[in-house]
Amino acid sequence: MAAPTQLAYRTSKGIGIIDASPIYQPMPGFERVTVIDASAGHVISTLPAQNVFELGFSPYGTFIITWQRPSKDDKGDAVRNLKVWRVAEGAPIAVEDERSVVGRFVQKSATGWNLQYTHDERFCARVVTNEVQFYESRNLATVWKKLRVEGVTDFAISPGKNHAIAIFVPERKGLPAAVKVFTVPDFDAPISQKSFFKGDKVQLKWNKDGTDLIVLAQTEVDKSGKSYYGETTLYLLCANGGFDSRIHLDKDGPIHDVSWSPTSKEFGVVYGYMPAKTTLFNTRANPTHTFPLGPRNTILFSPHGRFVLIAGFGNLAGQMDIYDLERDHTKICTIEASNASVCEWSPDGKYILTATTSPRLRVDNGVRIWHVRGGLMYNEDVQELYHVTWKPRATTQRLLEDDLDSTPTPHASALRYLDKVKTPSKPAGAYRPPGARGQVTPLAFRREDEGGAAYVSDGSLSQGINISSFGKARRREVPGAETVTENEGAAALAAGGDDKNRSKAAAKNKKKREAKKAKDGAEKADGSAAMAEGAAVETAPTPNRNPERRVGKGHERNWSRSKAANQPMSHSMPQDRAQVEQELPPGQTLRTPTTNGTAKPMPEAPASGGTPHEKKVRALLKKLRAIDDLKMRRAGGEKLEGTQIKKMNTEGAIRKELDDLGWNE
Repeated sequence: MAAPTQLAYRTSKGIGIIDASPIYQPMPGFERVTVIDASAGHVISTLPAQNVFELGFSPYGTFIITWQRPSKDDKGDAVRNLKVWRVAEGAPIAVEDERSVVGRFVQKSATGWNLQYTHDERFCARVVTNEVQFYESRNLATVWKKLRVEGVTDFAISPGKNHAIAIFVPERKGLPAAVKVFTVPDFDAPISQKSFFKGDKVQLKWNKDGTDLIVLAQTEVDKSGKSYYGETTLYLLCANGGFDSRIHLDKDGPIHDVSWSPTSKEFGVVYGYMPAKTTLFNTRANPTHTFPLGPRNTILFSPHGRFVLIAGFGNLAGQMDIYDLERDHTKICTIEASNASVCEWSPDGKYILTATTSPRLRVDNGVRIWHVRGGLMYNEDVQELYHVTWKPRATTQRLLEDDLDSTPTPHASALRYLDKVKTPSKPAGAYRPPGARGQVTPLAFRREDEGGAAYVSDGSLSQGINISSFGKARRREVPGAETVTENEGAAALAAGGDDKNRSKAAAKNKKKREAKKAKDGAEKADGSAAMAEGAAVETAPTPNRNPERRVGKGHERNWSRSKAANQPMSHSMPQDRAQVEQELPPGQTLRTPTTNGTAKPMPEAPASGGTPHEKKVRALLKKLRAIDDLKMRRAGGEKLEGTQIKKMNTEGAIRKELDDLGWNE
């Protein structure tokens, strides 16, 4: 009997291994974090390392790399927290010695902490400031070769038989970003390179043969204002320098995912605003097949390259579409895997592992295994599941048709889970108000994959701000409403619109606007007439005085002051006095102070606005006008506030103060 496919998991209480199809049983002996032979379950070695937060293996499992949190020793020097251990069967390692620890390094950042090995474990490399250092895997004490490039921040070693490395240099000092490919150990000149702007960081993805490289470039900020998460662009480079190109995508929006097929002959890209588009490209960046639109953001090829999984995880519903690429891209099934944060193909390509892990979700953590035909095979609920993955295994054996024609018998845990899951009596959809139920959904509210119009970003990050990037007001658009051009809208406003089609509120508001417009026009006319007569003409008091005429009087005051600055003023009737008499309440006249029965001429008012005496009179008259306004409002039935009533009660005191200043009732 062949060894079963296995998967490993890690929880808050320990780690474990489960034998998958057809056994579905956990293996004992995994109570401690040690190096264990998963096929037999016995301990190979134990590492004397404390507080290990990250761990990795070399391609053949010869070495284990551990990363501990950065710290300092008693002298204040940084502790070498990145260690490479040699795995060997025998007694547990008690202390760190030269036989067990191959190399030690200082690695402060947890991003890109691990060493990268060539496919044959002959060389390994790590990036430091302005250079990539290469070591022979069995001798990490000395640097074997250095690839020095100013500004290098990331690199990726080819998994193919030819030793090659791709490095990335971000934009700096106005120079474009660049990706360069070198042959190890010939670092004199790159064999392939691509320069581009809009590249703050990249993902470097080699195909399995190491012949082609995909560069997914991303910026921190989208200067066009279309996305909060920056801009993404895609490039394709050939390792021998024979081809490089930008991959042109025919749908606006971000690039969600890109993945190589294990055959190294094609790759898939999920891109565009939701519903996203998924397209397969060949090694010359030409599209070969396009899948239906849908809310998807993940693409995964099976280990043999026969199937492709297109799914929507994260904030999407978790649906997975399985397609058979050898049968004219026929869709096999759709699997509902809600809240999944991990998704992996099994090494034999028959099963799909999904899991909900912490800390993304701290409830409903567990592991589920699905058959490629869509059936649930196994379910295991785990408290605070942190990580789960398949055990690596060779994929040289091809799948047979008999292996996929029938679905195997599911485990009892899968049947129990399916019994607990409630099947909805009717398909749930988006909420619709009562008035819209039972009707056909308008095209303006449909998704693009349901027949609606494609989403087009207007370059605005906020829907609440109605101003374009050039400071111009943006026309408000109502979904589903008939579009109107600017010329048609202006003509409609000039014509006044159709009153018959207006609502009562709109008609009422229109009447208010017209009345206010007429009132403002009349006040402007009154102000112009008063200005023409001149401020020196004494106006007779009117019995019915409008308290709101102060708007027009403001223009007269400004005109009088500007005139006073250029003309000499009369001692007997200064212009400011004429203004004051025009603003007097009905029945009041300006009394000139006397001395021994003779009229005392008022001093000439300065151009800045008159004497302090006249300024005080104007201020008191302004208060009387405000009190008259409040009286009219109360007579009209308006309810006044307490402060307004108190203001009205001060009328007597104000009139007495005016009388003391030389005014008669």
